[in-house]
Parts: sequence; C-alpha cells; structure tokens
Amino acid sequence: MSESKAGASGQRSGVNRAKLYQLALFPMNNGATNVYFVLILSYVAQFGSSVLMLGLFASIMVTVMRVADAITDPIIGAMMDRTSTRIGKFRPFMIIGSVIMAVSVIALYVLLPFIPATMMPLRYIGFVVVYFIWVIGYTFQTSVTRAGQTVLTNDPNQRPMFTIFNTIGSMLGMGVMQLLIPMLKNMYNVYDEAGVLVTSGYARPELYRVIAPVGIVVSVFLTILAIIGIAEKDRPEFYGIGGGKQEAVKVSEYVEIIKNNKPMQRLMVAGAGCKLALAIATNTTVLLALYGIVMGNYDSLYLPMMILGYVFAVPFFLLSVRTSQKLGQKASLTRYVSVAFICYIGVLVLLVMSDHTAGSALTLSFPFNGGGMINLYTILFILFFGIGYGAYYATADMPIPMVADCSDYETYRSGKYIPGIMGTLFSLVDKLVSSLAQTLVALIFLVCAGLSELPTDATPYSDGLKVAVIIMFCVIPLLAWAATLWAMKGYALTGAKMKEIQAVNACRRDAVADGMPLEEAMQKWQSVDQLPAEYRA
Repeated sequence: MSESKAGASGQRSGVNRAKLYQLALFPMNNGATNVYFVLILSYVAQFGSSVLMLGLFASIMVTVMRVADAITDPIIGAMMDRTSTRIGKFRPFMIIGSVIMAVSVIALYVLLPFIPATMMPLRYIGFVVVYFIWVIGYTFQTSVTRAGQTVLTNDPNQRPMFTIFNTIGSMLGMGVMQLLIPMLKNMYNVYDEAGVLVTSGYARPELYRVIAPVGIVVSVFLTILAIIGIAEKDRPEFYGIGGGKQEAVKVSEYVEIIKNNKPMQRLMVAGAGCKLALAIATNTTVLLALYGIVMGNYDSLYLPMMILGYVFAVPFFLLSVRTSQKLGQKASLTRYVSVAFICYIGVLVLLVMSDHTAGSALTLSFPFNGGGMINLYTILFILFFGIGYGAYYATADMPIPMVADCSDYETYRSGKYIPGIMGTLFSLVDKLVSSLAQTLVALIFLVCAGLSELPTDATPYSDGLKVAVIIMFCVIPLLAWAATLWAMKGYALTGAKMKEIQAVNACRRDAVADGMPLEEAMQKWQSVDQLPAEYRA
C-alpha cells in the first residue's frame, strides 16, 4: 500500500498511533477534573452541612445536581460532535470547562459563607445556582477525556496504555488533594483546654478558602498539559472515517444509536458499577467514620492506609495494561474486578469482627501519629484491603478507554463518528448511579446510626454507625462489582474483535479519502476477510 493510502495517521493500514508524550499528557485532563471530584464531590456536602448550615439539603442537592449533570451530558456531547473551530473540536471544551469550574468554586467556597445566617434563603439559592454552574463546567471538561481518546490513538496495543497514564493523571489530581486536604484540615481543628476536639476543621470556612485556590492551580496546570498532549491530534483528518467531510448526526438518531450499540449498553452498567464502588468506598465521611470513629484514631490510620492502597495499586496498573494488550480490555476488567470482589469479602469479615474497645486486638493499629503497634488484625486487613483496593483502583477508570472502543464500534457499525455523544451517554448512566453516592451516605448514616447530620471525627461511636460503615465500605462496592461482572459476560468487544474493527475502519477511511462515497465503503467492507491483504496483516 502506498504512503498516500496510509490513512489520516500517515501510517500503514491507517492505524493512528500516538507519540509517548501525547499518551502521557492528554490523560492529565482526567487529573484536572479529578481535582474537583475531590474538592467538590467529596467535600461539598460536608461544607454545606457544617459551614453553610444547610443540613441534609446539601447531601440531597449533590444527588439532584448529579442527575442534572447526567441530563446535560448528552446535550454537551452533541455540541462537541458538531463543533469545529480553529483550535479543534476538543480543546475549546477543555478551556471553557476549566474557566467555569474555577470561577464557580471560588464563588461556592469563598464567597457564599459571607452570606449572613440571617439570610438563610439566599444561602440555599446561592448554593444551588453556583453548584449548577460548576456542574456545567465539569461536564464540559470531563466529556473530553472520553471523546478525545478516539483521535489520540486507535491502536489496540496502545489504547490500554491510556488506563495507566489516566490513573497517573488521576493520582496527580485526586491523590494530591486527598493527601493535602486532611493535613490542612488538622491545622484548623479546634480543641478545648483538655485537648478534646471541639470543632472539626471541615466545619470551618477558613479551610475551604485555602483549598479552593490550591485546587484551581493544580487543575489549571494539569489542563495545560492535557491541551499540549492532544493539540496535534485535534484535527479533522482524525475524526472518524469521513474526517471533516462527515455530516452531523441528528438528535433524533441518538436513541437509535444507543439501542443498537449493545457493547455500549453493557459498558454503561460496568462503568456505573465501578464508579459507585469508588465513590462510596473512598467517600471522605465514610473513611472518617471508619478510621476515626470505628477504629478510633483517624490521624494515625487514614494517611498510612491511603498510601498503602496506592502502593498496592501500582503492580495492578502494570498487570491490567499487560492483560489488556494481550487479551483485550474486557478480560482485564473482569479479571481484576474479580480479585477486588474476593478480597473485599475478607475486608467485610474483618470489619464485622472488629472490636471498638480500647487496646483490643481486633482493631487497626499503626505506630504513626499517636497510634499503637501493628497487630495480626492490622496485617490481615492490610493484605485484604491492599490487594482489593489495588485491583479495583486499577480498574476504576478502565471503562474510560473502553468508551473509545464503543465509539469505534459505532463508526464500524453505522459509519458515524460521534465520540462526544458516546462519551456523554456513558457519563449519563455513570453519573445517575454515582450521584446516589452522597445521598446514600447521608441516608445510611441516618437510618443505621440516627444521625441527621454527617458525622465528624468528634461524633461518638455507636453500633449503628459501625453497621453503616460496613454497608458503605464493603457491601455496596461488592454489589456494584457483581453488576460489573454480570455486564461484562455479554460484552462483545474482545481484543480480537477490536483488531478486526480497526482494520475495517482503516480500509474504509482510506477509500473515502481517495473519493469513494462513505455508503459504498460501508457496504463493500464489512468483515476482515473482505479486506485487501495489507489490512489483514
């Protein structure tokens, strides 16, 4: 095949490969938005309840806004598919989203607390309006992470690498904030003369005035790196089979697309399950209740356990990428979610056995920041939790590159290049399910422990609170992973199938570039055995 027929990428068989720096930098977009995932979704309910004095209203609004976010996703995805500017299709959404989120976070965390308590209705209105504006910006930027992969690379051996770089980006964004905020929180704790905690730092507005600008700076920096990563690929020649010639998809066609794209339907279930497990098990209030109340020493346990989780995750990142490259992303997701499922059964048993009594051998203990010596219970917990957390953390974002597979499948099936709508339709179900997280947290604490407000590290222990923690830290993730495994059983896009899809798409793309009508190319080449020899190599 001549170089002129190498396709948009300029490579043999039309395979579009990314440079290493592009694979490494573009996923920083997920890191940029995950800064806000921690800054807002992990703390806004606590902020609304403890600082703005909105009670359970704040937790309920987190769910309501996530539902609103899910509804706006397809609209913004359709906008993206129709967008074509001098700086491409994806970069405008990254820039606009970043600006909207930065402005709204300052308004939320810095300005709203200045509304006096005598004007509570204005606090309620301001909270809802500012939070909704933030949601729009968040959708603008997060939708690019899924959609932009389709132009970055379509090489079945490269695409799984997106998961590991995406996780690195996520850790740079989410991990930095998860480490920094609890440490800053301790600086704002208020103690009485006896050293007893009176007011948690999470209940003081001063904390949020510090973490908001810090988060913005980190997110903007990561956004700039991501823009650099996608800049060369954000061009019409990389947009599907027809490139810049492709007609816009009508809104009325979206329902038909999802109805016939069976892999996308199953990926929505799997992605929602992974996200719900992550959102519940890493929820700030749940971890605070586990380590600070049930286990009795948040300051000595939270940081070591989080670091151990990340350490255990590293080998699973490498294993998951290797498995994806050899057997496909479906096989990798199924394998490591199964590992997480088995290990968290062990965590569940250990938490049921735990004893709140001071000095008990059935409680976590670390010689860090006032903690005790490590006991057998702690060693077993580290093993079950560490392996389970490492496996599910490595797979939590795996559905993201699989969205690109579903988008390429849609191009193969219908000839339509619609990464925006495919990515945001995935987000729709993802967010509808994960939006339950904060409301579930509040309701479970209310039902099991009788708490009308979210607990802090000053909340006393109760058996009901322990039950609430077990349900949220173990039971809900186990149910979510069970749904993921069920969905993947019928997922058709194996590694071999994706190689066939990319070969057919490449042949059609080259033919269209040489002047063949898209409809004719779609009819002429439908399976790998119909392709010229160079595409079957």
